[in-house]
Amino acid sequence: MDGVVERHDVIGAIFGQTEGLFPKEFELRELQKSGKIRRIDIELKSENDRTEGSITIPSSLDRAETAIIAAAIETVDRVGPCDARVNVEKIADIRIDKREKIINRAKELMREWVVKETHDIEKLLEEVASEDKLVQPVHYGRERLTATPNISNSKEIILVEGRADVINMLKSGYKGVIALEGVKVPKSIINLVKRKETTAFLDGDRGGDLILKELMQVARPKYVARAPRNKEVEDLSPEEIKDALAKKVDVDELKAMDKVTDIAGNLRGTLEAVLLRKNGSQISRVPVSDLVEKLKESKEVDMVIFDGIITGRLVDIAVERGVSTLIGDRVAEKVMVPSGLEIQSFKEL
Repeated sequence: MDGVVERHDVIGAIFGQTEGLFPKEFELRELQKSGKIRRIDIELKSENDRTEGSITIPSSLDRAETAIIAAAIETVDRVGPCDARVNVEKIADIRIDKREKIINRAKELMREWVVKETHDIEKLLEEVASEDKLVQPVHYGRERLTATPNISNSKEIILVEGRADVINMLKSGYKGVIALEGVKVPKSIINLVKRKETTAFLDGDRGGDLILKELMQVARPKYVARAPRNKEVEDLSPEEIKDALAKKVDVDELKAMDKVTDIAGNLRGTLEAVLLRKNGSQISRVPVSDLVEKLKESKEVDMVIFDGIITGRLVDIAVERGVSTLIGDRVAEKVMVPSGLEIQSFKEL
């Protein structure tokens, strides 16, 4: 157009010269209010008393409606005081461009995903392969004893009886495990026990009893754990292993436990009870029928071992009298065990 004009002149011309051409709801002002026509972008360049520029009008109307608006804008022939001419260069559907960008980006993301997934699978395979190495037992010492990898680096170790026990412990996620592989304790084990905190985890049978006696003489462990009676470590589930190790006892307490086991064995079938002090000395031995009354009148009772059923009433009295341990033939159903009181049945000893 000839002359110099500004943006607001162009806007005024577009709105003014298209007004009244169509019904009110189809006028540019109304279409802007409803959001069907968005902000009109105008770029102008004036030079040598002449102005040229571009007009961009975003539209969410359908194709026919957009074409009508474009044709209407071409009718603008004057801007401010100047003659003008408006030509529509093109009508572009930006959704197509967006779709192309989306498709290209989706392809890019898919490639990245495939590469990452391939990398993750390779990493997973490496981890599984390395884990497989960790669950393979190794040989330790001159005697080539079966052990878990890196047994030398473990601050705490678990002694088991044989190779199958080590493999089962490995599968259950335990480290620092080594097998005795015989009743006679190898020198490598003796040296390890001297340097590391040791738990002897033995089968719950006669063989476990014999190995424990041998250990106590030449390689005394700090703790002792046993598989359930008549079960072997190699056959235990991870849960059973966890429970057995949770019940490990200090080796110094074993003499006291042996005494308790002997008392319980002598009480079977007698319907009698033995009351013990904290130091293990006996306070009295009474019929089970008199146990409640005897507890009420006795002092210094730390443990009660009796040939009878542990009931809720007896538990309450034991807690009231400061008893720490109740051991009976069996425990009644639904008995609540309060904190500070240990309850055991004869079969658990």
